Amino acid sequence: MSSRAIPIVMDAGPLSDAAAKATAEAHAHAHADDPSQPLAGPAPVFVMVGDTPIDEAEIAREMQFHRADDPHAARQAAATTLVIRELVRRECERLQLAVEAIDGETEDEARVRVLVDAEVALPEADEAALRQYYEANQARLHHPDAIRARHILLAAAPSDIAARQRAQQHGEELIGALREEPDRFIEFAMRHSACPSREQGGELGWIERGDTVPEFDRQLFMLKPGMAGLTVETRYGHHVVEVLERVDGEPLSFEDARERIAAYLETQAQQNALHQYLHILAQRHGVEGIALGD
Repeated sequence: MSSRAIPIVMDAGPLSDAAAKATAEAHAHAHADDPSQPLAGPAPVFVMVGDTPIDEAEIAREMQFHRADDPHAARQAAATTLVIRELVRRECERLQLAVEAIDGETEDEARVRVLVDAEVALPEADEAALRQYYEANQARLHHPDAIRARHILLAAAPSDIAARQRAQQHGEELIGALREEPDRFIEFAMRHSACPSREQGGELGWIERGDTVPEFDRQLFMLKPGMAGLTVETRYGHHVVEVLERVDGEPLSFEDARERIAAYLETQAQQNALHQYLHILAQRHGVEGIALGD
C-alpha cells in the first residue's frame, strides 16, 4: 500500500499561568507590521525543552503562522509547534540519524520523515477492521452526489459592497424575468455572465461535491431541480443558478469502499501512534511550561 504523508498534530493543552500573562503581548507583536523584530528588552522564557529555552520572541514570530481570533489559542499552537520541532531535532541527533531533505522538503519536514520512518510503527488496518467499519457506516459510504447546472455570474469583488449589492439586485431581476420566460436563460447567460461558461449558455456540466469553491458547493447541493429562488453568493459575486438534473450517489459496495475505509483507518491509527510517540519524546527530553494534548 502506498505511503501517505501524515501531519503531526497535537491537541492544545493548558498554558501555564505565567505564560498566559505573556499571551496578549505576544499576540500584539505577532500581528505587528514587522513581527521579525524582537520584543523590547530580554524576551521572557516560560517554555523549555530539556535545557533549550523557547522564548516569547520566538513564539511571537511563530504565531504569524497560526492566526486565530483568540490570542491564547494562537500562542498555544505556536508554542506546541516549536516544542515538537525541538523534540524531533533532539531525537534525530540522539539517534545520529542522517537527515537529507528531498522533493523540496524543509529541514524540519525531513527530520520528521526520517524519524518517523526509523522509529514509529505505522499500522495498516486489517480485514476485520475494514469490514467492521463498513457495516457501521454504510449510510455514509456512497458514490458522490452529482448535479448538472447552469449559471449566470454577476461579478463583484469581495471588498466592493456596493457592487455586490448591485449584482444581487441584478440577479434577482434576472430570476424574476426567467420565471416568466425560462427559455431565455441561454440568452441572458451570453449577455450578462462574467464566467467563460457564457459561451455555452452558462452550462457547467456535471458537478460533484468538492468540484467547486466551498461556498458555491455548499449552496448548490442544497438546491432542488429548477430555478433557484435567490442568488447564490460566492467570492466571485452573485450567481443565478438553475439545477437541470440531480443524481444522488448510490451506496458503495464493500469492495468499492475498501480503499477509502483503509485510508481513513490508517490515518487515524497513524495519528494515534504519532501522538503516543511524541509523548514518549516529551518524557525522554523533558518539556516545561506547556502540556502537549493527551
